[in-house]
Amino acid sequence: MPRNRRLTAVATAVAAISVLATACTGQSGNAAADDPNKEVTLNFWHGWSAPSEAKAIEENIARFEKAHPNIKVKVTGNMTDDKINQALRAGGDKAPDVVSSFTTDSVGKFCNSGAFADLNPFLQKSGVDKAKVFPKTLLEYTQFNGNQCTLPLLNDAYGLVYNKDAFKAAGITEPPKTWSQFTEVAQKLTRSNGDSYDQLGIMPTYHGYETTPMRLAAQWSPKYFGADGKSNLAKDPGFASMLNAQKDLVAKLGGYEKLEKFRATFGDEWSAEHPFHKGQVAMQIDGEWRAAMAKEAGVAFEIGTAPLPVPDDQAADYGKGYLSGTIMGIASGSRKQNASWELVKYMTTDTEAVVAFANAIHNVPSTLAALESPNLQVTPEFKTFLDIARHPKSNTTPAQADGGTYQLTFQDLAYAVEKGDVADVPAGLAKTDQQIDTDIAKAK
Repeated sequence: MPRNRRLTAVATAVAAISVLATACTGQSGNAAADDPNKEVTLNFWHGWSAPSEAKAIEENIARFEKAHPNIKVKVTGNMTDDKINQALRAGGDKAPDVVSSFTTDSVGKFCNSGAFADLNPFLQKSGVDKAKVFPKTLLEYTQFNGNQCTLPLLNDAYGLVYNKDAFKAAGITEPPKTWSQFTEVAQKLTRSNGDSYDQLGIMPTYHGYETTPMRLAAQWSPKYFGADGKSNLAKDPGFASMLNAQKDLVAKLGGYEKLEKFRATFGDEWSAEHPFHKGQVAMQIDGEWRAAMAKEAGVAFEIGTAPLPVPDDQAADYGKGYLSGTIMGIASGSRKQNASWELVKYMTTDTEAVVAFANAIHNVPSTLAALESPNLQVTPEFKTFLDIARHPKSNTTPAQADGGTYQLTFQDLAYAVEKGDVADVPAGLAKTDQQIDTDIAKAK
């Protein structure tokens, strides 16, 4: 499961890739002359760190090496984008040939800077029709301006995880489907205790782990950029509607200050001390891994999962959600690109490999064939997220030349709105549009 796919990490990655942009020479033409059938050792760097995740990677690599006995893979885990980009900039034999990153928001930078090789020629040479292999949304976040510099390596879908016992105690018979229902349910599930809570329906503030502005905005099917490439936040009424709906929910659940004080008591997102595990919150906006983690933590209540609610005027689109995922690419400076492609192709397109990896780390598979595989381990809780991944209206944040900077700018506005520092939301969105356009112009 992704452990550091956070926009705080994006800020570091954006800075690192900005430095890298001046160092990449885009040598993919010459580097792709290597013979993939010769004896070779590849350096593969990834970000997973948990023992179970590292084991899953090792098992996949072992299967690959068995199928390609001439290619040996040296694996280095727990690597951040900052470390990866420093190594790519330095180059040399110790630099990675193949890279896996959690930071999908940096794809625009990876492609635009020339840090990663365009995989389109490799796909074509191998006869891989990417449109028939990968879901459309996943292809959208792994390429930029036609440069397919990365491919999806598993997928994350975001939905609602909830405490069925708490629902039953509150007389709630099914998960909410619309935002008005969501607000009502969150209030019913909330039991205040003076300036704190015995139980909170949901932590609605944007610092509440996966409750980011981008996750919520996805339910409004937003259009971040217009046909002219300019930021579209002020023109798309969905952004103002989402910001106001979230702010209203914050107010109805006790207000920003009370909620943030309670949030300060929460344990780490990736530990057994997570507030959902401990019953501090009855609902949690989260990814497909949360239900499995809660069970592993030994929770005493029954767990339910559902798509996030949608705006009342989009009730027919219920079932959609925000999609993201891990990405995989080949370093443009690698002199072993054909051999590297064999590894990337195996890990991202081989159905057996994708399914085995998804089963091992509780992520959604990233190919159409793997999503339908009979070997995929599907619990009722997990099926919800498979359905979200398949939903035609599920969406993601588009790649941009400035990586995830535009998302950070939007997030800053959202923080200010929920605190009450920005009262005029349309004006705030217009100002944010101007900043985003300026940043992107500088990045090109």
